[in-house]
Amino acid sequence: MGFSNILMLLGGLGFFLFGMNFMGSGLENAAGSKMNELLNKLTKSTFRGFLLGILVTAIIQSSSATTVMVMGFLNAGMMNLTQATGVIIGANIGTTVTSVLIALDVSGIAPACIFIGAILYLFFKKQNWKYAGQVILGFGLLFQGLNTMSSAMSCLKDSPAFTEFILNVKNPVLGVLVGVLLCALMQSSSASVGILQAFAMQDLMPIHFASYLICGINIGSAVPPFLSAINAKPNAKRAAFIYFIYNVVGAVIFIPVTLLTPYTQIFEFLTDDPVVQVSMCHIVFKLVTALVLLPFTKQIVALSYKAIPEKEVVSQFTFRYIDVNLLSNPHVAMDQVSMEVRRMIDLVRENYVEATEGMLTESTEKSAELAEKEQEINFLNKKITEFLIRAGQLEKSYDMQKRTMNYFRLLIELERIGDHAMELVQKTQSAIEQNLVYSDKAKAEIDGIYNLTLELFDRSIVYFYSNGVSREELNLLHDMKDDVETRVVQSQENHIVRLRSGECSIETGILFDETLHAMERVAERAYNIAHMALVHTTEQWQLEKL
Repeated sequence: MGFSNILMLLGGLGFFLFGMNFMGSGLENAAGSKMNELLNKLTKSTFRGFLLGILVTAIIQSSSATTVMVMGFLNAGMMNLTQATGVIIGANIGTTVTSVLIALDVSGIAPACIFIGAILYLFFKKQNWKYAGQVILGFGLLFQGLNTMSSAMSCLKDSPAFTEFILNVKNPVLGVLVGVLLCALMQSSSASVGILQAFAMQDLMPIHFASYLICGINIGSAVPPFLSAINAKPNAKRAAFIYFIYNVVGAVIFIPVTLLTPYTQIFEFLTDDPVVQVSMCHIVFKLVTALVLLPFTKQIVALSYKAIPEKEVVSQFTFRYIDVNLLSNPHVAMDQVSMEVRRMIDLVRENYVEATEGMLTESTEKSAELAEKEQEINFLNKKITEFLIRAGQLEKSYDMQKRTMNYFRLLIELERIGDHAMELVQKTQSAIEQNLVYSDKAKAEIDGIYNLTLELFDRSIVYFYSNGVSREELNLLHDMKDDVETRVVQSQENHIVRLRSGECSIETGILFDETLHAMERVAERAYNIAHMALVHTTEQWQLEKL
């Protein structure tokens, strides 16, 4: 094999790997949000998760990527480990689609796909057309690379030593080791099996040896999830462990079957095409392993808990849902952010409620607890912002970019509301230290404004997470904000009346006015949160009109 053949082989491999990745990325960008919704809604049972794992991986053509995605959903609390196991088992079957396409030999249309895909990707402005172009272009490059690799390998037919070795080798240990190494290097079982099929195109891949290689390839495919889970949270490590268990069990089944039975002869009987034989062998490996393991899902999950026991959380100043070590999929990253922000929302709401109720009951009993929660709020604000900046480096659709920007703005508003809650705590402490007491009328006015601001906050959060608020709904919230402002002005006027009648002191009035101002600011910031949903919806509509 000369230098030019080696260069041709490497170039073809580069085309093949880039085409597969480019095509998968286009499909993921086009269907990423829908896949997220499917994973969230249709993984309520193990079998549904299994079917969904097949579907998602058939689209993105990487069981490793699907498993890493599942790790993110586990951290975000969107599914439990039993549901995730079904997805992982299904993912291993979905990854066989590439080998089927190669076996069907549609490489003749590769140049046309490259041309059409390039035109759509480079010259069309609408995002959906660009994604379609990316998929078609990646498809063409994949098969062009496969043809180039196959052509580069044709010279090996003229090497008696190589043909003698490859056609007679039957050592299962060698086959498994080479398969593990190949997949560990390629970081994709689909790509590795594609290389076997490129050899098969030149009649240089006997199915008996290919079976051992496929066993090794599937073990090697567990390397990417393991690497992703090295510093990940326990559930992510368990998902990687389950993925590894699946492929090891498959190898344990098929190595002796290949060695001791006429298993591979069945494929030779069914078809004379060695490329199809490799694809069939790969599919049977995946299907049989899935059928064997699917009934034992609960036992596999229990084994993963024994292998990776739960760690005790020692500090609240840590992420519960975000795993910074699994930052590879923008949709998964945003789902993790969503759950972590909800945690921050709950803390902010609790602080505002308890701070106001402490003021109304003239109690500072929870001041230390509120201060600790405020520190947690500040921690989440800083760390989620840092994570969003890192996530912003991922390739994302326009919708995802807007979602990211809205989270940046939401974090600012939440942090400020948290600050206003602490202002109320400080006002209560000052009132108690100076023996200042609000009149019953003043407390009633504070309570009315507090309930209105809390309702405005709650409704705004609902609209933000539903990603849409109509102009009519927003107008109602604006009226609520105006009502808060009106009540604040009226309360200030009422206080002046009480001050003149001697019911309140000047010192109490100053604290009362500052309290009203803080609550008014809470209403304004809550309204800003709802307004983000309207801006988001309007800009989506404008984009779709292009």
